[in-house]
Formats: sequence, C-alpha cells, structure tokens
Amino acid sequence: MLAVSINSVPPAEVGTALLFVALPENPNLSGIAGLDAATQGALTRSIEMKDFRGSRDEMLHLTGIVKGPRRLILLGLGVVTDRRAAFKRAATLAARNANRLGVGEMVWYSGQITPEETESITIGLIAGSWEYADLKSPAPEAERKKPLERAVILTSNTDDSRKGLAGGQAIGSGQSLARRLAMMPGNLCTPEYLAETAADIAKRYSMGITVLGRKEMEAERMGSFLAVAQGTPQEPKLIVLEYKGGKPNAKPIVLVGKGLCFDSGGISIKPAQGMEFMKFDMCGGAGVLGTFEALGQMQPALNVIGIVGATTNMPSGTAMNPGDVVKAQNGKSIEIINTDAEGRLVLADCLSYAKRFDPDVVIDAATLTGACVIALGHTASGVFSSDDALVAEILAAGKRAGEPAWPLPLWDDYKELIKSDVADVKNSGGRPAGAVTAAMFLKEFAEGYPWAHLDIAGTAYSETDLVTIPKGPTGVPTGMFIEFIRGRVR
Repeated sequence: MLAVSINSVPPAEVGTALLFVALPENPNLSGIAGLDAATQGALTRSIEMKDFRGSRDEMLHLTGIVKGPRRLILLGLGVVTDRRAAFKRAATLAARNANRLGVGEMVWYSGQITPEETESITIGLIAGSWEYADLKSPAPEAERKKPLERAVILTSNTDDSRKGLAGGQAIGSGQSLARRLAMMPGNLCTPEYLAETAADIAKRYSMGITVLGRKEMEAERMGSFLAVAQGTPQEPKLIVLEYKGGKPNAKPIVLVGKGLCFDSGGISIKPAQGMEFMKFDMCGGAGVLGTFEALGQMQPALNVIGIVGATTNMPSGTAMNPGDVVKAQNGKSIEIINTDAEGRLVLADCLSYAKRFDPDVVIDAATLTGACVIALGHTASGVFSSDDALVAEILAAGKRAGEPAWPLPLWDDYKELIKSDVADVKNSGGRPAGAVTAAMFLKEFAEGYPWAHLDIAGTAYSETDLVTIPKGPTGVPTGMFIEFIRGRVR
C-alpha cells in the first residue's frame, strides 16, 4: 500500500520528481508565489492565457523547472462546495496519474488544510495508487515503470494533522483490502480464503473470531444458508469477527455482509454475458472485512461484530431447485421461487444469528438486486429501514465517506408480493419493486433489534473506468461503515 507522510516544507522548496498543486476554478496564485517564481512566471502566464482554468479534473503539466520539483502538475478542483470531497477526488486522480508516469513518489499541495481534509487527501491518494497486478506477468524490463510507492502531503506537522493522516491511512487500508478481495477471481477468493483473511485480521489486532462450516451450520439449523451452499463442493463459511473496544457489557454494532464468492444463479442460471462480474457478489462481505482492518488500526471505543456469509451459488445435481421449501434458523419456512435470489437466503440466517449478540443496531450490505441498479443507477446505494432516525444516520455517514445513499420504502403493503402458497414467505416477489421486496424478505429475519439494509449492487463495483479509479471494485461500503461507527463514538 502507498506510504503517505506529511511535511511542512514550502512547495517551491520541495525536491521531488512530481508535485501536484490543487487549485479551484478561477485560481488565485497568492499562496504559491514561490512556485510561480521558480517557474519564471509560467503559472501566471498559463492562467492569464486560460491554459488552466481550474475546472474539475483539469490538469496542466509543466517540466524543466530549474529549482524545486522537477515536474509540476496543476490539478483543477472545479467549483468547490465540499472541500473534503473535492480534495479526495483530486488526490485520487493525482495518484493514478503519478502511477502512469512511473515516478515512484509524488508530493501534494493544496494550501492550508484541516486535519479532516488531510485525512480525505490521504484516502484519495491511497485509492488512486491502488491496483491489482498480482496475477499479471511483469512487463519487459525496458518498459517497466516505477509504481507509486510514496506520497507526501504538504501541511502543518502538528498532532492534529498526524491524527488526520493516521485516520486516512487506516481507512485507505480497509478500502484497499476490500477492493483486493473483490478483484480476486472466484477460484482464488473462496469462502475458505475469506475465512483465512478474517483470521489474519483477528490475529494482528487481537480480535475474537468464530468460523462455522457446513456441519456447524447444520447444528444451528441454518437451512436457508445451506440451501444455497448445497450445490457446491466448496465448504461454506459463516465468519464472525469481534472487535471489543467499548465497555464489556455495551451492546455492539453488528455489520453483516453477503459473501457470495461467485454467483452463477444456480439452477435459475444467469446469462453468460457479463457473468464474470459475479465474482463481485461478495463485496458486502469484503466491505465488512475491510472495515475491521480499519478498526484494528483506529481502535474506536465501542464494540463491533462483523458477520460474513460466504459460499458460492452453483448449478449441480445437489443444488436447490425452484419450488423447494427450506427452513431458516428462526423457524420460518421459505419457498424458493428463483435460485438466483440466493443472497437474501444467506443473509436470512446471518441476520437471525446476529440476534444472539443483543445488538444495538444491525446493518447488512449486499450486492442484492439488479432492481436497485435500475432505481438508483451507479451513483447511490439503496437504504431500507423502518427506523427513520437510523436511515438519516446512515445517509449522513455515507455523505461523510463520499459513498452516497438514498432511502427506498419498506412499507407493509409490499409484503403481499412475497407471500407464498406453501410456506411462510417466498424468496422472490418478481420484477415489480424488486429491491423493495428483497428488503422486505430480509426484514422477516431481522427481528428483535434496530436494522437497516444497504443494497450496494450499483455501487460496489463498476464495469467501466470511473476516471478516479479503474473499472472494478470501488471499496463500497467500507467507508460508510467506518463513518457510521465513528459517528456512534462521537
């Protein structure tokens, strides 16, 4: 992961291969007069000639500077209404470009910044430098470029700034882990691998861990989870991490993540086109593990439980069939209408299992429905809860994290769509209000505690390049989870 540090040296005096200077629209050079002098007035001329206007994502690259930085890139912030969000986006873009240039190190300057802004810049730099190259052969030696390994933020070197840096490094670590797990192919990132990753986190940060396999889940009567797992020879895993930073008797926050390491759809098989993206069906679980990586570094003063339901959904002679009826851990019977509505079956037993922890609140995250993508696109995650105050808390956490969300209804009228003729409930209500009926189904198993559901199907990964990050996993919902937890500490 990118090593980020801070330094209070003036930007004109920093000796670096590459300096990024972030400026808003219609920039004023009063804060970088020294740099302008070092470039013999090139910055002033560029702005006067409108070669650089400060528009969002705009860049102007200058080289041949005699003293100080060898390369200088002006980076536009656009019209800034949210400084943290603007800095985070620009820092991500800066790190991506530094990676392409192959300079190995870079320096960031954006004038006077707060510790919170230092944190956001750090998160952005780490996100932009991230790439998954584990399985690629090295380029020929003559074509190799240095990966970005070090970045320095120019700001005051105070305790508060160092605290902001540490927070950004922790969140960046968590998001990087979540993205790496999601990007790994399904034959490598298996339920067993997710359990090993959780065990590594628990060992490094002295957390509690419990892992249930098929036999243990049978003993727990998790018929809903096991119905999904009965079609695969891989051992399913219910992974539980326990972070105990609060008082011993304080009720914990419980985070639940869907961990479908690959989802073929089962007997209700998906179309072949685009099925390779179904390795991302474990992004909810990856987000939980990424959050615990960050928690281990941040050490907040409260208790948090993480639950990941990990398996694969495959067609086979032993796979569940449409029309089958299974019984969940809480005793409710479920008619299987569509075997591709499997994530909710896994989460049903995870949510029932969560009750034993006497939680203060439970939030689950899952790449659950294509219907949510149709409703909200790839910009916002869907939030479902009957608790309006909890919804508001989650929306605020998402805004702070730069992971926006939007509430969708959870009215009792929708329950009619998941009534079954032969069981207590059915696992699919059809196409109308598909994201809502999926949440209504989960609500049947989230009993005895405040609960919210995040549908991250449209936000957990992207099939196209997003300018600031490449196509693939985004790290959602790691940032939102962390901000929700920090909001409870404040």
